Amino acid sequence: MSVPIRRRFLATLVAGVAGLYAASSSAAVSPLDLVGPISEYKIYVAENVRKLVAETRAFTTAVKAGDIEKAKKLYAPTRTNYERIEPIAELFSDLDSAIDSRADDHEKAEQDPAFGGFHRIEYALWTQKSTKDVGKTADKLLADVLELQKRLGALTFPPEKVVGGAAVLMEEVAATKISGEENRYSHTDLWDFQANFEGAYKIVELLRPLVVKENKAFSEKADANFKTVFDTLAKYRTADGGFETYSKLSERDRKLLAGRVNTLAEDLSKLRGMLGLN
Repeated sequence: MSVPIRRRFLATLVAGVAGLYAASSSAAVSPLDLVGPISEYKIYVAENVRKLVAETRAFTTAVKAGDIEKAKKLYAPTRTNYERIEPIAELFSDLDSAIDSRADDHEKAEQDPAFGGFHRIEYALWTQKSTKDVGKTADKLLADVLELQKRLGALTFPPEKVVGGAAVLMEEVAATKISGEENRYSHTDLWDFQANFEGAYKIVELLRPLVVKENKAFSEKADANFKTVFDTLAKYRTADGGFETYSKLSERDRKLLAGRVNTLAEDLSKLRGMLGLN
């Protein structure tokens, strides 16, 4: 990213972060200490959303061309760009629903006209084995992703939402995603999990110097727990760099993974208070 763009990020974030703390003198860290990590996180988000736009365009082009096998191949890796930035993307609930809602979020499930986004196309590819009815869905998905890019570019990232969102995401993985309900037609859930953990870890990584000052032992424990989760997922890697289908994991495997993710969620839930962001 260019120097002028970085400077604009910093100027916006200095104003936004300082505003959050203007009425408080009890923050565990100085507002200015957060400017660097949050600006770097915004750059990370911008890079991922740029990839999301490019890869969604390729994915939807394949869908509209009726190239089912190519669209299937592109589905999971395209979604990883969204899943990495989910803590901040979810701030726009209308777009999150349009891009990433599941069938059971809608009254008539898969038959509901409002069911769209990635999972409607996933249903078409793996269950219906046809793309004839999802051309408009593909167009809208790309339009929504472009709108997300626009909104994120103009957003001042609230530090408490960034840090808190990482913990909430880990809780969501452990509580609901671990069941395999999100990618229920393609069973590509492990791609999503890896991206979720990468996105959460990026937040922890950027905040590490501040966390170490507050509690070095906590920082080391969180890093160790992340390593455990990444090592667990690595067992299911395939030779081409992807993942086994989630349906191949036993119930014991899923419970083990859920337990490790819950531990991560507990760690991350303490970060906001540690940094004075409650």
